[in-house]
Amino acid sequence: MPNTVTTPTADRLQPEQLKAQVSLEHLLIETSDDLEGVSGFLGQPRAKDSLEFGIAMRGSGYNLYVMGASGTGRQSLVSKYVKDLADTQQSPTEWAYINNFENAREPMTLELPASRGDDLLKAINGFIGELMDTFPAAFENPTYQRKRTAIDREFNQKYDAAMAVVERFANQHEIAVVSDGNSVMLLPVIDGKALDETEFAQLPEELRSEFQRRISEIEEHLNEQLLEMPTWRRTSSEKLRELNNETVQQAIKPLLKELEVRYQSQLSVLRYLRAVKQHLPPLILELYSDELGLEVRSDQERKQTLQTYLRPNLLTQHEMNAGAPVVYEMLPTYQNLFGRIEYSTQQGIPVTNFQLIRPGSLLRANGGYLILDAEKLLIEPFAWEALKLALKTKQVKMESPFIDASLMHTITLCPQSIPLNVKVILIGSRDIYYQLQEWDPEFNELFRVPVDFDNFIPRNSETVDNLILRIKAYGDDKGFRPLTRAALERLVEFSLREAEHQSRLSAQVIKVFKVFAEADFLCRHDDARVIDAEHIERALNAAEYRNGRIADQMLMEIQEGTVLIDTQGKRVGCVNGLTVMEIGESRFGSPARITGTVHVGAKGVVDIEREVELGQAIHSKGVMILSGFLGHDFGRQFPLTLSAHIAMEQSYGAIDGDSATVAEYCALISAIAQIPVNQGYAITGSMNQLGEVQAVGGINEKIEGFFKLCEIRGLTGEQGVIIPADNVKHLMLKQEVIEAVSAGRFQIHAVRHVYQALALLTGMQPGEADSKGLFPAESVNGQAQTALKQLFENYQDTDEE
Repeated sequence: MPNTVTTPTADRLQPEQLKAQVSLEHLLIETSDDLEGVSGFLGQPRAKDSLEFGIAMRGSGYNLYVMGASGTGRQSLVSKYVKDLADTQQSPTEWAYINNFENAREPMTLELPASRGDDLLKAINGFIGELMDTFPAAFENPTYQRKRTAIDREFNQKYDAAMAVVERFANQHEIAVVSDGNSVMLLPVIDGKALDETEFAQLPEELRSEFQRRISEIEEHLNEQLLEMPTWRRTSSEKLRELNNETVQQAIKPLLKELEVRYQSQLSVLRYLRAVKQHLPPLILELYSDELGLEVRSDQERKQTLQTYLRPNLLTQHEMNAGAPVVYEMLPTYQNLFGRIEYSTQQGIPVTNFQLIRPGSLLRANGGYLILDAEKLLIEPFAWEALKLALKTKQVKMESPFIDASLMHTITLCPQSIPLNVKVILIGSRDIYYQLQEWDPEFNELFRVPVDFDNFIPRNSETVDNLILRIKAYGDDKGFRPLTRAALERLVEFSLREAEHQSRLSAQVIKVFKVFAEADFLCRHDDARVIDAEHIERALNAAEYRNGRIADQMLMEIQEGTVLIDTQGKRVGCVNGLTVMEIGESRFGSPARITGTVHVGAKGVVDIEREVELGQAIHSKGVMILSGFLGHDFGRQFPLTLSAHIAMEQSYGAIDGDSATVAEYCALISAIAQIPVNQGYAITGSMNQLGEVQAVGGINEKIEGFFKLCEIRGLTGEQGVIIPADNVKHLMLKQEVIEAVSAGRFQIHAVRHVYQALALLTGMQPGEADSKGLFPAESVNGQAQTALKQLFENYQDTDEE
């Protein structure tokens, strides 16, 4: 049906509509020092409930993913909440690696009650000191020496008896038996004298042969007598070994007994001490027994060996009443998460032992909470897959997934796994969360609790009070000067401006903290006692100036005439649109000329930006929507046959968004009807196919961008901005704009329908269609309808020709 609804007049906004009024008079304070109370969650009831549920839920897989925009205080709020809760919980057990005496490549775990690990280390260090005092003194004990002498005597007696038999037999054959250390020599005897080699060589051949025969016979007899000598020596060595082992056992027994009594309630420590009792004697004998013929070692070397062999490698330590651990891992690499095995070099060869195992943050957070940055975690090789495996198996496995060429031929360790009981909290963006949900089926099994932080917080007395408490707490923590009530009000206004809403605070409190910090700098520079609203304003202006080079350059080009923008007069088919640009921390509005041209043809409405591939999808959609509305209003009496071109002039980059749709429609109607448009107005807003104007983003920056240009050229009172009525609640304009509106030097109009915008831009009534779909001839739409019909007829004539 044709549009028969009477178009209301556009609303001219009053100064009080251009910014939310913030008052903290109810607090009855002069400065922030007078505030009382502790800040908690700033709004975010959904996130708070989800966090409480996820932390309290102890079932498997109920780890948390905290998502939201950066700067919303996700990490600080979550860390504070978790830390406060962890402080009330029981301290977890401590873990250490101990020597596996039977297989040194597979160190074993040792679980200890909280705060007992350091006590055990001191006890073992004391035990090692006592060992150093006990040995080698135990081997110098008279009882030990007597028993050792008896063992040696037994062997010597058997040896001497055997040699006596041999000597008697040799004497009978005039052969002397001479013992030289461990060797025995047989020498001929003549006239009671043993001959040496020289003398033996001078004997007659027959006599030499005879003596050689005798010597051979005696050697056989000697071998027969000493046949059991290896058995005697083995028996002697076994007795000596038993004596040494018994001596060591007797020496360390009272030392270990004291430790066993001390740790009788800890079964894991008792098992460790029993293993020490069983495997320590061989090490003591290796270090101290002269029988092994080893190189003499210094006391320092012996002590270092005992410490490496006996002392536990304490991986985690917890105070008894310190609560559960909360660990935030800033760089979640595989090694930082799971730990690593270090190596030392001995004679150019890399070697390691269980003392060189270093824990990761996953183990340090065991029994508590581990907070990780999701994006950093996902880009680290092996870290994400290994973390999922650890959470599924509930075990920490200390191993290296990397192949290090320098360690390919070395022996590494395979430590025993440690049971894992930790709540992992990932902090990241919503994009990462939804991508993980889509592409990783294990993600939903392990991270079942989303904690979603809103970008905005409803403005009410509770949230405002909580915000200023957060501001005070931040200032106290940083040592900033106190804020006056006016300064606090200005910071709340800034938060509303960042949220682009009069009834919402920005969740990105870090931006408020940044302004606070810069205002404190200015306050100290002025040697002022408190931070006032003037310091806040100067900090905001300084930040805008630092980031405003591009905005000022674009404004200068418009002022110089390089970029063509009119702010006075009237032109056909030419409308001032409003754009917003965001480059880094710089966000500013800038006017842009939108033109429309029409001629005979059948191409319809052509979007030049789309044709040259500068217009993005949403912008092209807006042009198609205005084409639909054009056909809806004027294409019912005759076919719309025209060729029209719409362009955003002097734009050389990609253009996106549909906020120029209303301006483009007005430029097109002006070109069709040849009705001039007031250049003192700039307009922004999108529209639907029914001509209804819809809200757009960046409204404050857009208004201020055009206002600044008009202010430079001189405000006439006839200039202004046309915005969607639904954007009024988003207005948080600067004071200079509000003052200009209050003084009648600048205007801001709110429209709900594109016809209201046409009326303001042309100064004419847009006109309403009658029951036949015809518009009044004198109206904007009536003249446009006449022009369109003429274009159709001209096209038919051209086609016939």
